[in-house]
Amino acid sequence: MSNLTQLRLAAREIFNATLQGADSYEGVRGAIALNGSKLQICDVTIDLTDHQKIYSIAIGKAALPMAAALEYVLGYRLTAGIISTSSRYNARRASEPATRSQVSNSRHTVFDGGHPEPNEQSLAAAQACFDLLKRADEARALVIFLISGGGSAMLEWPISEDISLNDLRATNNVLVNCGASISEINAVRRAFSGVKGGRLAARATNCDQITLIVSDVPAGQGYNVASGPTLSPPSDVALSAREIVAGYELRSKLPESVLRAVYSEQPLRKVESDGSSYLRKHLVLLDNTSAVAAAAQAARDRNFYVEIATDISDQSIEKGCAQLMTRLLQIQQGAQQSSATCLISGGEFSCPVRGQGIGGRNLESALRLACSSNLSLSDSENFVALCAGTDGIDGNSPAAGAIVDNTTISRARAIGLDPEGYLSRSDSYSFFVALGDVITTGPTGTNVRDLRILLTTLTQ
Repeated sequence: MSNLTQLRLAAREIFNATLQGADSYEGVRGAIALNGSKLQICDVTIDLTDHQKIYSIAIGKAALPMAAALEYVLGYRLTAGIISTSSRYNARRASEPATRSQVSNSRHTVFDGGHPEPNEQSLAAAQACFDLLKRADEARALVIFLISGGGSAMLEWPISEDISLNDLRATNNVLVNCGASISEINAVRRAFSGVKGGRLAARATNCDQITLIVSDVPAGQGYNVASGPTLSPPSDVALSAREIVAGYELRSKLPESVLRAVYSEQPLRKVESDGSSYLRKHLVLLDNTSAVAAAAQAARDRNFYVEIATDISDQSIEKGCAQLMTRLLQIQQGAQQSSATCLISGGEFSCPVRGQGIGGRNLESALRLACSSNLSLSDSENFVALCAGTDGIDGNSPAAGAIVDNTTISRARAIGLDPEGYLSRSDSYSFFVALGDVITTGPTGTNVRDLRILLTTLTQ
């Protein structure tokens, strides 16, 4: 596979196969089976004769297809449900069957929550959830939570009345642009939220509860998906919101109402282990590992020698991209000279915003890799890298990411584009639009973090 066009096509095919392997609708459908009065969810069996009512709450970028899959299985047995998602992430693609994103209006109330900052609908969704959980608690019903990334903004309620929606929005804007990790961001969010860290589930303590998760966080951190509305972090990994505010010098950037909540942080109630006899189960259906495994298999099917960089995941974007290029060169040296090589990396690099441009961490990663390949690789090698978000949206751009190759920088300079200038303005989207190299999938209905696919072959 020495032809550069073929190599670019292979990268696109590998990414498309990844999205199929991380399909949230199929993830829920495959995890649930209803046989008479027995509801089987993964390894959990629930006798529905004990539950006259079943309620569901779906939150996040994958909320709509997850809820559609649950309703498909349960049918009339589902009493009512609430969905808080964002229309930005749930525009149905023409090729997608309608059933994958349709729910019954008679059973579900759908809210168009904000992202990356909460909006009025985010608050309205929280209030509707409170009302539903009150009814569920009184009926001792079964509650099924469907949680996916993005839910932190799409469902929100302040822990104190003096925290306004504008305060919530301003705080989230500061947090997502300060360079902090998702764990650090969520630690601060939990300090001023009335729904995060298990506080939402705590409103229905007399109910059996099961939470199904499509995860956009590192493995083992299900409590960080949507800031854990049904799950608080383990005490041995809990981070201090105060220390994070201090460490990133956010004191002068956050609203006073939020700072008061941070500095008088209330302990989280561990509703998932509250000693009651009611079911408390949390199951991760899909995560970044699922996406990486699907990508690796797709690459092997195309006769690539594949390595997975499990240790290159959540570094700073500068460090992560440099490590990827170093690892790729090491793999080439160890592989047979005739091999087509594929290096796969998942996760989310931290990417502080430095300018007023359009882009996100995947677009910037692609541009940084293009710049590095221009310096690191020989003229006898073809190189392609595809960096994209599995949710189909990267940062404040309409793209999922971008694809680059060993001609990207020379093509850019030929039409007067300065790569370093675009990086300094956080404007990588505009750079790739000019070259025609953006990856545009539209909303995918899933969210299992990012994927970086690096391919090389020898030229002939």
